[in-house]
Amino acid sequence: MELKRELRILLWILAVFMIVFFLPVDNPTFHTAVTAMLDLAKWYAREHVVLCLLPAFFIAGVISVFVSQGSVLKYFGANAKKWLSYTVASVSGAILAVCSCTILPLFLSIYKRGAGLGPAVAFLYSGPAISILSIILTARILGWKMGVARTIGAIGFAIVIGLVMSFIYRKEERVKKEEQMNFPPVQEKRPLGQTAFHFFTLVAILIFANWGKPASGDTTSAWYYLLTFKWFITGGLALLLCYSLVRFLKIKWHWVLLGAVATIGSIFPAKSFITDPAFVPLVPVVTGIVALSLMTLLDKRNEENREWTLSAWGFTKQIMPLLAVGVVTAGFLLGSTHDSTAIPGIIPNRWIEWAVGGNSLLSNFFASFTGAFMYFATLTEVPIVQGLLASGMGNGPALALLLAGPSLSLPSMLVIYKVMGSKKTFVYVGLVVVFATLSGYLYGLLF
Repeated sequence: MELKRELRILLWILAVFMIVFFLPVDNPTFHTAVTAMLDLAKWYAREHVVLCLLPAFFIAGVISVFVSQGSVLKYFGANAKKWLSYTVASVSGAILAVCSCTILPLFLSIYKRGAGLGPAVAFLYSGPAISILSIILTARILGWKMGVARTIGAIGFAIVIGLVMSFIYRKEERVKKEEQMNFPPVQEKRPLGQTAFHFFTLVAILIFANWGKPASGDTTSAWYYLLTFKWFITGGLALLLCYSLVRFLKIKWHWVLLGAVATIGSIFPAKSFITDPAFVPLVPVVTGIVALSLMTLLDKRNEENREWTLSAWGFTKQIMPLLAVGVVTAGFLLGSTHDSTAIPGIIPNRWIEWAVGGNSLLSNFFASFTGAFMYFATLTEVPIVQGLLASGMGNGPALALLLAGPSLSLPSMLVIYKVMGSKKTFVYVGLVVVFATLSGYLYGLLF
């Protein structure tokens, strides 16, 4: 055993040495790919972690701590009525409006609480795939036909993929079903309505804090009107959260007041020292998260409040390192695609554009397969597909990319692998790619 361990160490040393030795540092493409990798990582850290992931971890903590296992099993468990569990899971994305990475802590939370594999996978797919905002943008920019096709395809995928996964692993699900039949009913510690109020307040904060500019550049729409008031709306929702902390979680009111004052007060030094207005809101958001963490961790009257923050921290430790590896790898291979001035990765963009022209099964497969590994932030898939269509991409591959891209990414695959194992992850990714390919091909034939 000692010899094997030493050999493994030697092999790792040799592997790292060979990689460094043969680094193509003089190759311009390599330089561009490294720039793309760093650019995507920088953008992800600035735009996504604070406003998206941190709130998502606390939302997942609510499910993990405040929502009883009985409630999760009632809607998502192996013994739940299929029409109910799959309906709730498949349309949840219309409410959440999150990306393939932000959905992960929520999926992990309900899966660990005993949700059946099928409904959990349906929830995992639908979360980033069918938000109301993305459907509206798709119809507005790419045409109503594409918008309708994406809506039908995404909802149908969530249900069908969940059912197929449940069927393939029916023996495991049967065991889970038998185990859950013996679970004694657990009395809710607080009315479900109070927990729902707390949960959806956090979800609303997540949505409006990430409300972005219309991809079409329209300044007259209701979307843009809401954008001008997004931080006022978010602030109002934060006050509702303060009410929930005092009224439902029983945290001392003067603690909550002190945290609110600190959060509001942090806006003024942020405006003074931060030159880019886009990053000013990050300071009060971080201050609010720190205040929330401190008041829950120090609360000795209700152990659940402390468990909430510790649960959010647990999700952070489990997910963030894998996401970091995935984002860096995706940026190096496929480039930084978060805005119109995209930087290509080691794989040239012209190869991708050449491969997804027309409407063959191969072009649709390539679009869905490539999209599955790329990282799309919420709503960015629409302008990216718009640009690819202008470069010669076929309508079928465009739909295939829309159905596979937002729901998957290399970072999310790494986390899903950690949660479900290699076999289930491979089957899930394969189903998404296959269904997206067939749907895109059919759409291309019809339109």
